[in-house]
Amino acid sequence: MLIEGSPASVPQQALAALMDALIKQGHPPQYAQAMATSIIFQTDLDLRNAQIAGLLAWIKEEHNDIYQSALDVVEKMCKEFENRVKEG
Repeated sequence: MLIEGSPASVPQQALAALMDALIKQGHPPQYAQAMATSIIFQTDLDLRNAQIAGLLAWIKEEHNDIYQSALDVVEKMCKEFENRVKEG
């Protein structure tokens, strides 16, 4: 929620700018919002994947003794998430 007079967050600014660009391309506003949200969500997922990959690479290089444990933790999180999705 924005407080009047406070600046918009970076994601809100990105959403607004992307929506404006999509609307200027001729997309209806309601579709532009959904498209912009989807693009930003995917970009955020890509960033988080890159962060995990970078962290795992660093662990492998600098702390190889715990690398396999780190991989196991990541795999466990993936399985837990998949189970939550399946269960609803």
